[in-house]
Amino acid sequence: MTTEEKVRSLEDSLRAHAPLLVAYSGGVDSTCLLALAHRTLGDRALGVIADSPSLPRKALAEALENARRIGAAVEVLATQEFENEAYLSNPPNRCYFCKAELFSQLDRLAAERHFAAIAYGENADDPADLRPGSRAAAEFSVLAPLKSAGLTKAEVRALSRELGLPTHDAPAQPCLSSRIPHGTRVTTDALALVERGEECLRALGFRVFRVRYLAGPPVSAKVQIAPDEMPALAGCETVLRDQLMAAGFSAVEIDPAGYR
Repeated sequence: MTTEEKVRSLEDSLRAHAPLLVAYSGGVDSTCLLALAHRTLGDRALGVIADSPSLPRKALAEALENARRIGAAVEVLATQEFENEAYLSNPPNRCYFCKAELFSQLDRLAAERHFAAIAYGENADDPADLRPGSRAAAEFSVLAPLKSAGLTKAEVRALSRELGLPTHDAPAQPCLSSRIPHGTRVTTDALALVERGEECLRALGFRVFRVRYLAGPPVSAKVQIAPDEMPALAGCETVLRDQLMAAGFSAVEIDPAGYR
């Protein structure tokens, strides 16, 4: 199938499940899905973005601004995964508990407001067997229209470019909890520290990076920067180290292999 045929199939699916709630994260896939749902369904599509300490404030603001540019209605929903010990203990399937909390709340919202279905932005390249969030989606019968239509990540990016979405070339940006190694407890203090650290790199002009939280002692930042951006570090490494220490880290490690 061509991309155009896949999009027509997706639009047919959206119409068949209207009115529709769209789980919107602000990432490449969910932004594309929200834009297509709005184009196809108009006010019969509502985006809902989950807000918790694991979502950077800048990411939330950008997601809301992008939805405004699209013209799509979006509501912010406070999720409560930080009240779940299974999430806070940070097991390898941590994402399951986050998505289960989100879909549970969306399920209630759909029932209260008479939405026919819930959809989220999984694409055809996402391996469901390796994604705990996919298990939660299956348990709550959440649709994955991009995946069902066969749209790959590359096609989603190309389609996003055609739609004029600023996310078309955005790097992957999983939640802040992903910066904490499995088995290390997730805390709001740790997430705030990571968020401040990553703002330091962003302010220095880096685009693809991670600040990994190492509990220590001492509490350390393991900085990973995309290999093609590593040369720029030579001119600002001292400044970066000083800023990360000022942000609250007690030690800084630069990963020479970069972000992989």
